[in-house]
Amino acid sequence: MSELDRRSALRSAAAMTVGAAVGTINAGCATAGSAGSPKTPFAVPDTYVPIAGSDMMFPVRRIYCIGRNYAAHSREMGSDPTREPPFFFQKPTDAIQNVAPGTVADHAYPPLTKNYHYEVELVAALSKGGRNIPADSALEHVYGYALGLDMTRRDLQRAMGDEKKPWEIGKSFDHSAPIGPFHLASATGPFTKGNIWLKVNGQTRQNADLSQMIWSVAEQISKLSQAFELAPGDIIYSGTPENVGPVVRGDVIDCHIDGLPGLSVRIV
Repeated sequence: MSELDRRSALRSAAAMTVGAAVGTINAGCATAGSAGSPKTPFAVPDTYVPIAGSDMMFPVRRIYCIGRNYAAHSREMGSDPTREPPFFFQKPTDAIQNVAPGTVADHAYPPLTKNYHYEVELVAALSKGGRNIPADSALEHVYGYALGLDMTRRDLQRAMGDEKKPWEIGKSFDHSAPIGPFHLASATGPFTKGNIWLKVNGQTRQNADLSQMIWSVAEQISKLSQAFELAPGDIIYSGTPENVGPVVRGDVIDCHIDGLPGLSVRIV
């Protein structure tokens, strides 16, 4: 099979997964002999998220997450939301777990933790990048929005924090970022308000409004671009409301944001 045919087959295979409960899509590096492509010893998988109503997939470059972006959640985590500037961390792209609307995806309870927490969040996907992006034009960079979960090994996060060590192990692990398909911003408009909630086994645990975010999506993009050069393919998890808490095997998590289809996972 030629390289052109191989790439076409990969794109077709990716398109067929739109609307299904898909994981990351493997697309190998170009083989030797392709013009302008390096020769590599093995293939490294790329990561995609389905785009609703389309046969295209959104390619994920980086996953940024903002911490403590709702005042009540900031207080429950021991911070003062009136004085704390925004801070961000990253997850690896293989943290993505695609979850199709209308399904309940199995989500594996990860190793090393005994206190595994949910955090429901609005996710913004960028189609344009840059540095020092003004907040008043930042939403022009948004391609689409999705509903996501920032799953957290809370005991590991807190232990690392207590020891003044990076708490990446608590946040940045396999499949720690379940997500639904992206919906075009041109169709949804900006998400500046609307109900956001999470239930565990039918019981409401988190319930807030997007307008309660300390830093709006536009402000997050602007602040991030002061520290990093943003690029197409970057996605931003925009923070979670208060009442984060643990789940165990067998629990079912249902998530909701007004204007987006729900997201559901079962802890296995």
